[in-house]
Amino acid sequence: MSGAQGIAILGSTGSIGRSTLAVVALHPERFKVAMLGAYHSWETLVEQAKIFKPDTVVLVDPKAALEARNALRACGSATRVESGAAALAEAVSASNVRMVMAAIVGAAGLQPTLAAVRAGKRVLLANKEALVMTGRLLMDEVRRAHTEVIPIDSEHNAIFQCMPPGYLPGDAARGVSRVILTASGGPFRRTDAAKLPHVTPDEACAHPKWKMGRKISVDSATLMNKGLEVIEATLLFDLPESQVEVVVHPQSVVHSLVEYADGSMLAQLGAPDMRTPIAQALAWPERFASGVAPLDLIAIGQLGFEPPDHVKFPCLGLARTAAREGGTAPAVLNAANEVAVQAFLDRRLNFVGISTVIDKVLQRLASSPVRALDDVLDADAASRRLAEDLIQPAHGATA
Repeated sequence: MSGAQGIAILGSTGSIGRSTLAVVALHPERFKVAMLGAYHSWETLVEQAKIFKPDTVVLVDPKAALEARNALRACGSATRVESGAAALAEAVSASNVRMVMAAIVGAAGLQPTLAAVRAGKRVLLANKEALVMTGRLLMDEVRRAHTEVIPIDSEHNAIFQCMPPGYLPGDAARGVSRVILTASGGPFRRTDAAKLPHVTPDEACAHPKWKMGRKISVDSATLMNKGLEVIEATLLFDLPESQVEVVVHPQSVVHSLVEYADGSMLAQLGAPDMRTPIAQALAWPERFASGVAPLDLIAIGQLGFEPPDHVKFPCLGLARTAAREGGTAPAVLNAANEVAVQAFLDRRLNFVGISTVIDKVLQRLASSPVRALDDVLDADAASRRLAEDLIQPAHGATA
């Protein structure tokens, strides 16, 4: 065990965190779980700590941390329990951590992800919002720290795998003419547009291919998830928005493609299981088992592709606009989306109201340059305030 690499998992109780622990469990000689972090799901975190015996667990919610501390003491565990957002940043920067899985959903993952980068850790980036919000600030920090950020999103990880040998995210890949992100189309791909104002949160979260949390499931249903991925791709792969395409691929077998100047196109295929990109990032530049069954191409039979419906799903176009504007626009977009999606899940806003709120916020808050992290945080806060003001408290409101 002495040669095992210490790994910190931010968001260990979520779907990405659980999948990461499943892959880590297959390779105990390679990894030691040094830290587990979550917001308030202390019961799950305690069970994970009993199995993986991390040095530290961190819960942002102090009350949840107290519950976890009492539970771990009762079973004789030596794991330390810390609380608060600052403790997350401190834990991922510790000397016993070599790599960090950044899988906390939303803006809450921003500070610990930046802390991990600044500490020179290899960051496995599953929290797309941290990159979308900060833009080039995060990638500049990666270069300054001489460290690596490896994308975990199945699409960006697929692009990374299809890049030239020796390529690392943040650099411009020579000979690449464009990248193509694939989208499943979500649960409403074939739903009549007239029915969308009446769909329920449970229907929006019933993804046809992936098992994900509720927020990201709604983002998939609106295609905002794909819009955020467009912004992320421009930053990870140093490409203009015009060179990042989106195609709908309902089978979710081709995870993304890279087109080269000579006309060649490389694609990465795999089962719709997040353990594959997680294993790729953990092992890079090597390969090892992920626990995922191999594809049966004969059983799949056919692969289909179609253009996205920008009229029915305007969030994709809104994200592209924010990508072109740059500056604080992506942070404004992300914050407005988080507020609107939560309002939809709380049944204070209907499905089509999500894009309406985001559009109004983007129109009213002009983009400004990002020179420091405070510029991002100020734009995030202003966007959240405006989005909340726009959302009506009545059920089914459309802002």
